[in-house]
Amino acid sequence: MNQKKSLKATLILALFFLTFGGWCLHLRIHPPGKNSWNIIPFITGLVGAFCLPLLFCFRRTLSLAYILSGFIAILGTILMAHFSIIHFQGPLTLASLFLNTTLPDIAILWGRFAISRSLFQLEFLKSETDIGPKGHFFRYPNMGWWWAHFFSVSFIYFLGIVLFK
Repeated sequence: MNQKKSLKATLILALFFLTFGGWCLHLRIHPPGKNSWNIIPFITGLVGAFCLPLLFCFRRTLSLAYILSGFIAILGTILMAHFSIIHFQGPLTLASLFLNTTLPDIAILWGRFAISRSLFQLEFLKSETDIGPKGHFFRYPNMGWWWAHFFSVSFIYFLGIVLFK
């Protein structure tokens, strides 16, 4: 096994264990049978823990895995931030922001996305001197593409909350 394959296998295992751990925590905190909203983290956790590592193993399904991983991160960020806003109690301090919100969970989610991004870039890296993706900042697979989708999906979610209360 060469260095690139070994690194890829390690990243896929890291993706699995990080996602599986987060999914198990969600099952403990938000059991699916307790509330209908809890089905979303249940399904995305299943997809993230079991399907994504498998999709990242093959070059043909790598782009699909990367896109699914990114949209799971976007969806999870929006829903967890909304959950924190609704259930926040007490004064807003730095300690309460870190300890009484889902900000640490969101950070773990984006760490998982960083692993997915690394797997995607590792596969298309031609040499150690190859520079990153070329082209416009807001085109796939550049990070601007993800930021544009994050803000647009957040805005649509916000409109849905405001207009359909």
